[in-house]
Amino acid sequence: MTRLIATRLALSVVLVVIASFVIFLLMSFVPGDPARTILGANATPDLVARLRDQLGLDRPLPVQYGTWLAGVLHGDLGRSVLSGDEVSALIVARVPVTASLLVLSTLVIGVLGTLVGLVSAVRGGVLGKVLDTVSLFGLALPSYWIAIVLVAAFAVAVRVFPATGYRPFADGPLQWLLSLVLPVAALSLGGITIVAKQMRDSALDVLARDYVRVLRASGIRERSIVFRHVLRNAALPSLTVLGITVVASLTGAVFVENVFVLPGLGSLVTQATTSHDLPVVLGVGVVFTLFVIVVNVVVDVLYGVLNPKVRVR
Repeated sequence: MTRLIATRLALSVVLVVIASFVIFLLMSFVPGDPARTILGANATPDLVARLRDQLGLDRPLPVQYGTWLAGVLHGDLGRSVLSGDEVSALIVARVPVTASLLVLSTLVIGVLGTLVGLVSAVRGGVLGKVLDTVSLFGLALPSYWIAIVLVAAFAVAVRVFPATGYRPFADGPLQWLLSLVLPVAALSLGGITIVAKQMRDSALDVLARDYVRVLRASGIRERSIVFRHVLRNAALPSLTVLGITVVASLTGAVFVENVFVLPGLGSLVTQATTSHDLPVVLGVGVVFTLFVIVVNVVVDVLYGVLNPKVRVR
């Protein structure tokens, strides 16, 4: 297991370089000029050319990327071309918002998805059919659409939760939680249905195995069979789906943060992309790539906990 984690971490360096280069390349195709954005539409071509030279935007793309990468290796993510602030400071200020959103939604998806799927497998009947139907909606409906519906229902019509904004944890745990209820719900609903469906199918497969019949014939209580044997064996495929769902929720977080006006990394990268602020986009891209790597390593560790054969390998 230790060797597996070490290998993943070593490969993560390569992955970060490749991901940042792809982002850099894609950003070069985005229409717009940061120098023109800073100086305004009335700036003379001479002035724009001078600013491009100061910012290093007139250099060849490989040179620009190499300069940025050399700075990253020395712990410097550069400065925003628009505000002049350090990218690392901008990211650190935004991380708590996005981390709160992703951690809470992961917990909600994991716990509710597992429970709903397990209950559906054990009870079956109407609940299973409802889950199949809801899963289709969960796959089809985007997070931002769910977010708009939730705002209309619970912030405008009923006024239970705030429609926009984020309250830091330091302002009070309850205020912090209330400001995240609707964003977390919007980000989690699709994931819950996907994980629940996977858990139900896996649990049904395990419930049909011979050793479960032997356990029942031996007089072991049904609750013990479900939680000690079925859940453990059915959790592996569901864990894979949960990992993929959490990684995919990064994209959803970008849209959800914009709908709820949350000052997180998603809204930061949206603003940076529209203004062609390349250092900020690259910095957030690196953070998102590291997040994907961390999720994969955590999934590998949990695999080892649930399945001893993985630890042996």
